[in-house]
Amino acid sequence: MDLDLTGKVALVLGSTAGLGRASAEALAAEGAHVVVAGRRAELVDALVESLPSAAGVVADVTDPDTPALLVNRARESFGEVDIVVLNGGGPPPGPADAFTAETAQAAFDLLLKQHISLVGQVLPGMRERRWGRIVAIGSSGVQQPIPTLTASNVGRAALAAYLKTLAGTVAADGVTVNMALPGRIDTDRVAQLDRAAAERTGTTPDASRASSEAAIPARRYGDPAEFGAVVAFLASQQAAYVTGEQVRVDGGLVGAY
Repeated sequence: MDLDLTGKVALVLGSTAGLGRASAEALAAEGAHVVVAGRRAELVDALVESLPSAAGVVADVTDPDTPALLVNRARESFGEVDIVVLNGGGPPPGPADAFTAETAQAAFDLLLKQHISLVGQVLPGMRERRWGRIVAIGSSGVQQPIPTLTASNVGRAALAAYLKTLAGTVAADGVTVNMALPGRIDTDRVAQLDRAAAERTGTTPDASRASSEAAIPARRYGDPAEFGAVVAFLASQQAAYVTGEQVRVDGGLVGAY
């Protein structure tokens, strides 16, 4: 299937590793110009060099000036932004009985506030051109809370509520708004969570991973490229009638319909 993304300008947050990188690579493979962003210059530069048409920005997504910096870089390099992939590092693990107002504020700043600001930068142009794609990388915890990831559950659920509301507001303008919800995808972040689980339970990371895989109907962790392909589809012309959705990429992990 030709996703009809050739020449589109895609801005991908947190794109130097994990799911963000997989999304950037999938969009680039479909012919999009990709603006990648991350905090480590060497990783940004390496990814830019590996993609057919890309520009890079070294930035911290929590910095208030970052949304404008990213959009300006995209405009200078390729033109107006057509596709935004919202992504951010996960907050530290923690149970609900240790959740505080301070950790809630940190989660909102990381997973909600800056993403809303970035959307505000690109949405007027998308509506004017009557074409735009907003895709957020979420978590299975949006639909089935993960007991050890309270801050992530809360912050991403708040983002999901905003995006679902936004989707209905801009659908008639040719702008779609969706979330891709990963389960256990084989990334450094998930490896970190496996190590944390091993420390809590007094076992090994390999044993923790095996236990997690046993709970997934597919009996394995997902490949980041499998996730990136779903993001690219949601950003495509072919997905023009898909909006306000949460698409799970989790091997059947979440038990809800």
